[in-house]
Amino acid sequence: MNVIHLISGGDSGGAKTHVLSLLQNLNQQIHAQLVCFREGPFAQEARDMGIPTMICEGNNVLRTRRQLTAYIRQGGYELIHCHGSRANMIGALLRRTTGVPVVTTVHSDYRLDYMGRPLSHLIFGTINAWALHRLDYRIGVSDAMVDLLISRGFPADRFYAIYNGIDFTPAPDQGDRLTYLRQLGADVDEDSVVVGIAARLNPVKDMSTLVRGFAAAYKECPRLRLVIAGDGEEKEKLTALAAELGVAKQVTFAGWISGGMDRFYAALDVNALTSLSETFPYALTEGARFHLATVATAVGGIPCLIDQGVNGYLFTPGDWQELGRRLAELGRDDALRRQLGEKLYQKASTQFSIQHTVDTQLHIYREILRRHRRPAAARDGVVICGAYGRGNAGDDAILEAILQEMRAIDPDMPMTVLSKDPKSTRLTYRVRAIHRSNLPAWLMAMHQAKLYINGGGSLIQDVTSRRSLWFYLHNISAAKRAGCKVQMYGCGIGPVTRDSHRRLAAKILNRYVDVITLREPDSLAELRAMGVTEPEILLTADPALTLSKAPEDEIDSVLLRAGIPPHGKYICFALRRWKGFEEKAPLFGAAAEYAYRTYGLTPVFAAVEKHLDPGAGQMAARGLSVPHYFLDDAGGAGTIIGALSRMELVVSMRLHALIFSAGQGIPLAGVVYDPKVSAFLRYIGQELFVDLQDLTEADLRHMIDRCAAQARDPGTQAAAVARLQEMERGNVRTARRLLGLPETEKKNEGSK
Repeated sequence: MNVIHLISGGDSGGAKTHVLSLLQNLNQQIHAQLVCFREGPFAQEARDMGIPTMICEGNNVLRTRRQLTAYIRQGGYELIHCHGSRANMIGALLRRTTGVPVVTTVHSDYRLDYMGRPLSHLIFGTINAWALHRLDYRIGVSDAMVDLLISRGFPADRFYAIYNGIDFTPAPDQGDRLTYLRQLGADVDEDSVVVGIAARLNPVKDMSTLVRGFAAAYKECPRLRLVIAGDGEEKEKLTALAAELGVAKQVTFAGWISGGMDRFYAALDVNALTSLSETFPYALTEGARFHLATVATAVGGIPCLIDQGVNGYLFTPGDWQELGRRLAELGRDDALRRQLGEKLYQKASTQFSIQHTVDTQLHIYREILRRHRRPAAARDGVVICGAYGRGNAGDDAILEAILQEMRAIDPDMPMTVLSKDPKSTRLTYRVRAIHRSNLPAWLMAMHQAKLYINGGGSLIQDVTSRRSLWFYLHNISAAKRAGCKVQMYGCGIGPVTRDSHRRLAAKILNRYVDVITLREPDSLAELRAMGVTEPEILLTADPALTLSKAPEDEIDSVLLRAGIPPHGKYICFALRRWKGFEEKAPLFGAAAEYAYRTYGLTPVFAAVEKHLDPGAGQMAARGLSVPHYFLDDAGGAGTIIGALSRMELVVSMRLHALIFSAGQGIPLAGVVYDPKVSAFLRYIGQELFVDLQDLTEADLRHMIDRCAAQARDPGTQAAAVARLQEMERGNVRTARRLLGLPETEKKNEGSK
């Protein structure tokens, strides 16, 4: 593989480190040529590192384009990789003359690159924004940078994320730390706990918050000291602030550190970062290499490294009070510092090493080249429509599962999702998304796609809304008329209560649907009762059964943010407001008391739909006299599944809390407000459920007793779930067939 990298050649800081370390390591596996637009220290350092380097100087943009076009053609370069505004401009011009795909790495927020330089911002910032929109692909240094650019209108399916990686080879002994710190001017002794930061002293690093937070912490923990490595325009202001707060003696301004940063980080106890904006700073991984406890602002890609309370602490930019509390806590507790530092090292050394960065970059290159060489087709990809973008974790889990399965079929397949909140859908799933009400946009998408997926859940029903039923039936007919194959994907059917609606639904489904795959047998019976006979009908399972839980540290962090100790013994109640719930709510509180006093299980009231469910949990817990917790926002499907996996048993009204729990083999019981809940439970061979309207305290106690006994013998449910997960693959096989792709698995048995 031949890749050419373009960069101005005047870069410094994180961008310089990223590019040079990446190219040095890439050249061990591919040919990566560096082109700088000026001679200087950057180019010389690249040569010293063994990186093939060429200088292409001059301000004549057209001449530069001609030279590079010829060079790229003669050298057989397959991909152009840009870094920075000038490179982006040249890259945008090279797209047409070379026919080679062009990708850029966005190292920082391009709107902030010329802060304080209005003329440069007007000229170069505008040119860079123009160029960024015209390149083929973009790589953000952190998922947060990708999210920022997607939120500004860049196409969501043309992005990749990469993280700055470093070499985690253990550093040699750095000598006596007290001697070194005193050489920097620090007033330290054997008992001192040293907080450090290495950063430019400019407004975006917000050092004022650091000094204020440190001063507050010092009052609580006098053994703390602060060493600031760096220089900049705010030094005088920060020095005055330290004096004003009475910590001038305890704060050391060390200036720029020469000779490498290893000795600096080796001398610290706590690494700090207070930036208002970051992509993914090297300062944190460099500190992690030395097993440093870390406190940082929750900006950019930092939360991808630091799991709150697990391997470090995060705080909101500018919140010096919270920073002070965390620094004081770390100053007082030596064991806590060691614990957090070790956990951070374990994560950083495996997920944020330079080798991991290089592997990620090579994967990105291969995918870009594969997508660039994809044959053009009159029709390509899928349109997916469902109850997405409403904040319901169950519905969004269905979408996540379908997207995963489509990418498994064809990782480069164009996919468009109809969503009530397309911005959120784009950010969460990095997929094209259009608003459900944008009729021209989704009709255009249907005319370009091969397959329309009516995406899981119980969309064909009229209990919650008749307008919803009309919407989905209209979209099914529109997709078929636009030339798509139509699949209803792992769905439930009903209840459809009105006779007119039943006739309308049967007419549309018979005429316009190719295949219906169903998540349980009750839906099959409902279709037959409605008179749906024309589509092929297969019995499969809910796509959400295929989703996996998040990594353990992420689960710990979600629980800790809610104040829940991660490894306790819990019973989960996943409730929702429904007709008659207010009357029954005290029964759940009584059941929570019973579970705690009988089995030692602490109640956790978890929200599946974070905008609606917390009120139900609060209502059930009113007057509860035993310890209990509320998990009002457990994040996405992976962390919700993970949180449920920590429960000893689950009592749920919410269908997808039952599905997620079943997938993890957790004993469960259902309270039925909708037939879909009992249908699923029967499908997995679980008879522990009661209708909400008939629910009694005795019922809940009985189900808790049965679940507690089942916890010691989970084999039956686990076998049922494994069977359903195998049946769910029928959804994927059907989609492959409708897309005209070759069969790769044994066909799923079904019925018509």
